[in-house]
Amino acid sequence: MRILFVSPYPPSRRSGAPVRLRGLMSALARSHAISLLTFLPAADRARAQDPILGSCDEVVTVPNDRIGLTGASRRALQLRAAFSARSFDGLCLERRSFQTALDQMAGHSRYDIIQVESCFMSGYAFPADSAIVLDEHNVEYEIRNRTVAIARSPLRKLHDYFDYLALRREEQRAWHTVDACAVTSSRDEDAVRAAFPAARTAVVPNAVDTQFFAPRGVRPDRRTLLFFGALGYYPNVEAVLFLVHEVMPFLRRTDRSLRLVIVGASPPPEVQRCAGSDVIVTGEVEDVRPYLERAHVVVAPIRIGGGTRLKILEAMAMAKPIVSTTLGAEGIAAADQRELLLADTAGAFAAQVDRLLNDDDLAASLGSAARHLVETSYDWSASARNLEALYGSALTAHADRAASRAARALPNIG
Repeated sequence: MRILFVSPYPPSRRSGAPVRLRGLMSALARSHAISLLTFLPAADRARAQDPILGSCDEVVTVPNDRIGLTGASRRALQLRAAFSARSFDGLCLERRSFQTALDQMAGHSRYDIIQVESCFMSGYAFPADSAIVLDEHNVEYEIRNRTVAIARSPLRKLHDYFDYLALRREEQRAWHTVDACAVTSSRDEDAVRAAFPAARTAVVPNAVDTQFFAPRGVRPDRRTLLFFGALGYYPNVEAVLFLVHEVMPFLRRTDRSLRLVIVGASPPPEVQRCAGSDVIVTGEVEDVRPYLERAHVVVAPIRIGGGTRLKILEAMAMAKPIVSTTLGAEGIAAADQRELLLADTAGAFAAQVDRLLNDDDLAASLGSAARHLVETSYDWSASARNLEALYGSALTAHADRAASRAARALPNIG
């Protein structure tokens, strides 16, 4: 098949959704002709050099100065979104130049499948002769609704609530208009089907490159905790603030030598302010593996979000002992006390971290079991096979819709 990926970001090994895009593109390129149309912020030129792009028939990038806005520029666009009844993220990714590029690509190539990465990209006019598959990394409006619940400032709560309403409209409209929808967990699939029972869906789990993320026998730095993830993503920001302000005080009571390392691109001011003598904020790094190798314990205190956390799969592949919230490990077939430790309150989370810091046998056992789980159950090739089956369903749905439109267009000569 000929497949066009339409994405707000290029594929990358670094973190988050671009990792999923890279894993699926890499697996599908072995059997299909793939192309990519993506936004590319000016600051991200290096990301357009990923080797996976060499497997593409065509790669087209479109500049977008709205991605990563901060300060007054961001607030101005948020205000515009509020008065336009659009979600903020949807407005950031609405660019006429992108539609022009899409039209040009569709004009000289016919694609069997157009895979749209996230509902934020679903508002474009796609060619009528291609089946459209939406890849939902999360149910985005559910995440926004959770941010409403925990927002501290009344103004932030009001903004998030109106953004939630706009996002729910956009996302549910997307489910109705595409031919099929891929999700990362059964929980997200249930959410899609609750809103649109006729949706054609499939769970296409996140996975991990177990050859790239592999333990190399490096001794960890004692008493070092690691949190990693894209810090332009609010659920990760909220997790960091919970970790620093609520979990770390418990741990400092018994161990003043403890060190927390926070790794991730685009840390906002509230995360940067967390830096201190025992909290290191690195910003973006070229390769997270050295940080994983040196970590004594990996922490994932995620309290907002959906889908499945790539960061946990990557840490498991490196055979690291992990403490996560229940939500953070959602969608991963890992059991508490077998592949990781789970805790949902600050005190309980600190207690589980303390267990691992003081029990090397437990840490090694969890790490070994975690590595075995991802080796046997979380491979991108298996996820790609699920996606290929969904493509077949999407092609059938697309053909049925085309036949229905043609039948309605016939004159009634009875």
